[in-house]
Amino acid sequence: MRSAAPIFAATLLSLLSGCASTLDQSGLEQRTAQALGRPVGQFTISDRSEETGGRINYTASTRDGAVYRCYLYGATGFQQAMSFGQTPHSDAICTAMAGGSASRRSESPAAAPDARNRAPGKPCNALLRAAGRC
Repeated sequence: MRSAAPIFAATLLSLLSGCASTLDQSGLEQRTAQALGRPVGQFTISDRSEETGGRINYTASTRDGAVYRCYLYGATGFQQAMSFGQTPHSDAICTAMAGGSASRRSESPAAAPDARNRAPGKPCNALLRAAGRC
């Protein structure tokens, strides 16, 4: 019965280690660059933390002072093993934090409900009204 203990311990450790994401820093930066619309190297990633199930939370700060709070799901080692490496990582989802220069920049003129946003000579229809563009 003593020989079963090391096998049980090894199995338990392998299952627990499978909970961490397998996404490396380079993959995280590439997905963040796509989400922010900025090239890799134009922002820094900090406050990275991982949750059970592969969710990675982090902060992306740009050179011009914009701050984004981001997350993505990275496939865990267990998920990779069970799907024979076919489980993809998600795209990054980033939200501009209030008070940063990103929040001011993200307010596009299209969001303002005034007549300038309407194409000249185009009547206002239900869709334009619902979007607040007329």
